[in-house]
Amino acid sequence: MTQVSSDRLKTALLLIAVAGLLCGLSVYFAGHAALAQVAWFVAVLPVLLALVIEIARSLRRGEVGLDIVAALSMSAALAFGEALAAAVVAVMYSGGTFLESFAEGRARREMHDLLSRVPRTATRHVRNALEEVPLADIQPGDRLLIRQGDVVPVDGTIASDVAYVETSALTGESLPARLLRGAEAMSGSTNAGEPFDLSATHLAEESTYAGIVRLVEEAQRSKAPMARLADRWSLGFLAVTVAIAFTAWWFTGDPIRAVAVLVVATPCPLILAVPVALVAGLSRAAQFGVLIKGAGPLETMARVRTLILDKTGTITDGRPKIVSIESCEGMSGDQVLLYAAALDQASKHPVAQAVVAAAKTQRLTLPVPSDVVEIPGEGVVGRVDGRNVIVGSYDFVMRRIGHPAKPRNELDAGSILVAISVDGELAGYLVMADPLREGARAMFTNLRRGGMTRIILATGDRAAVAERVTQGLGLDRIYAELTPDKKLQLVLDERTSAPVMMVGDGVNDAPALAAANVGVAMGARGAAASAEAADAILLIDRIDRLGIGIDIAKKSRRIAIESVIAGIGLSVAGMIAAAFGYLTPVQGALLQEVIDVAVILNALRALRIAVADPAMPEGT
Repeated sequence: MTQVSSDRLKTALLLIAVAGLLCGLSVYFAGHAALAQVAWFVAVLPVLLALVIEIARSLRRGEVGLDIVAALSMSAALAFGEALAAAVVAVMYSGGTFLESFAEGRARREMHDLLSRVPRTATRHVRNALEEVPLADIQPGDRLLIRQGDVVPVDGTIASDVAYVETSALTGESLPARLLRGAEAMSGSTNAGEPFDLSATHLAEESTYAGIVRLVEEAQRSKAPMARLADRWSLGFLAVTVAIAFTAWWFTGDPIRAVAVLVVATPCPLILAVPVALVAGLSRAAQFGVLIKGAGPLETMARVRTLILDKTGTITDGRPKIVSIESCEGMSGDQVLLYAAALDQASKHPVAQAVVAAAKTQRLTLPVPSDVVEIPGEGVVGRVDGRNVIVGSYDFVMRRIGHPAKPRNELDAGSILVAISVDGELAGYLVMADPLREGARAMFTNLRRGGMTRIILATGDRAAVAERVTQGLGLDRIYAELTPDKKLQLVLDERTSAPVMMVGDGVNDAPALAAANVGVAMGARGAAASAEAADAILLIDRIDRLGIGIDIAKKSRRIAIESVIAGIGLSVAGMIAAAFGYLTPVQGALLQEVIDVAVILNALRALRIAVADPAMPEGT
C-alpha cells in the first residue's frame, strides 16, 4: 500500500467512526435503541478489521504494540452487546492514527519544494547547435555546455580554457576551484563562473553524483525503523490490562466487568497523547525554521547523544568573507574596500561578489567602473572614478604594476589573499576566509549542558583548515579529507554505541545523513540530495537553529511521557474501579473520554514550548 493510500484509509476510518457514533446517538435519543446498536456496530467493524490486519502485519515483523488492547476492547464490547462503548473506542483509536499520519503528510508536503537541485537534463552541442537532452542520453565523448549556476550533470573534463566550479557540496572545499582545460570535473559540482564546455567521460549512472545516490539508498535500507514511543510501553500495559480483566471475570463470573476493564484500559492516553505532543512539537519547531519529517524523527532527536557535523556550509557559512583589510600608506581600509568592490561589480566570480556584499554591508557608495577587462582565474582590470584599479591575486597584481613580489606572511589555512592596486601603486589587501557561523560556539556549549556527550567534525576539507576553523570549540574528534563512503562508515561506527545525529549540507553528506539515527540538512542553500536523505531540515540558514530543534524535541518528548504516565495512572485506577463493578462499559468509555481530554490538553503544552532564540523577541 502506498503512503497516500494509507493516509486516505486512516482518514476514511476516522470519518466512518465519527459518523457512526453520531448517527447512533441521534437515533438512540429518537427512541430507536436497537437501530442505534446497529449503527454503532457497523461503524466499529471497518476500524476493527483494519486494526486486526495491522496487528497481523506487526506480529509477522515480531512487533507487539498497543493495537492489541484496542482490538480486545472493541471485540469484547461488540461480543457482549456494548456497541456504544466499542464505537467510542473506535473513534479514539482512529483519531490517534490519523494524527500521526497528518504530521508525516504535512512534513512531506513542505519538503516538495526543497528537492529541485538534482539535474535531469543537460545542454549538448550537436552540429553547431545546442539541444536539451535527458541525462540518460548522454554518452562519453559528448560535448556539454555548462551555464553559470548549472550543476555539472556527469563526470567529465573541461573543454574550455578555464572553468570555476563550486565543489563544497562534494568535497567540503569552501572556495571555488579553478580548473584548466583537460582537468576533471565531478558531477554534482556547480559552475561558479562563466559558461564552459565539458567533455563527458562517464554515463550519468556511472558518475560521482549517481554513486552518492546509491550510497544514500544503501544507507536508508540499513537504517533500523524508529519504534513509536507508545509501543515501548505496550507489553507491560497489555499484561496489566489482561490480568485485571481476567481476574475480575474469574472471581465474579460476570464478563461485562471484563469488558468494562478493557474499555477503560483502551490505551487512548498512549494512542492520543504521544502523537498530539509530538505533532505540537513539530509545529513549534517549524516556527523557528526547523522542519522535522514526522513524529518519529522528533522523538529520536530527543535521545541523541552523539553529534557529527560537516564543516563547509554547516558550522561555517560556506561562502568567503572578508576577515581583515590591510591598507598601505596613504590609503584607508574603507578606501581599499571601496576600490576593490567598485571594480568587482563587473565580475561574477564568487570572491568578487563577496567583496561587493561586504562593501554594501558597510554602506559604501560604489561608483560604476569602466573599461573593465577580466582575466579568468587571475583578476580584474579597469577604471574607477578616473583611476586605474587592479584587483586579483597577489602575484597577478604585482606583475601588472611591474613590482617584484614582496614576501608575504603565511596565511592561515583556508584563507585567500586579494590584492588591490590604484594608479600603479599597491593600495592594500583583503584577507578572505570561510568563518565559523554566528552562534556556533554558544550552541555547542548549550548542547554539552543538555547532555550531548560526543561532538565530532567530519569534513572532506583539509585537516589544517578544519583544525583552524574549529579551534577552541572543544570538539571530541576531527576527521578530515573524508569521502562520502568514509563519512558513512564513521556514522555507522558511532551508531553502535549511541544514537547519532549527522548534520550536513552537501551531496557528499547525503549517505551519512541517511544512515544516522537522525539526519539534519542545511536546507536554505544545501543540496537537494542531503535534504531528501535527512530526517530534518534547517530552513533558516543559521546553525543555532539546530540547538533550538533539539531543545524542542526534548521538551516535547518529556511532555508526551508526562501525559502517558498521568493517563496510564488514571486508566489503571479506572480499571480497578471497573473490576469491582463501580463502572459499566459505557461509564468506563465516558471516563476514558475525560482522561483523554486531560492528557490531550497537557500534550498541547508543546505548542508553547519556550526556547531561547536570540533572533526573536522574548515571549515568542
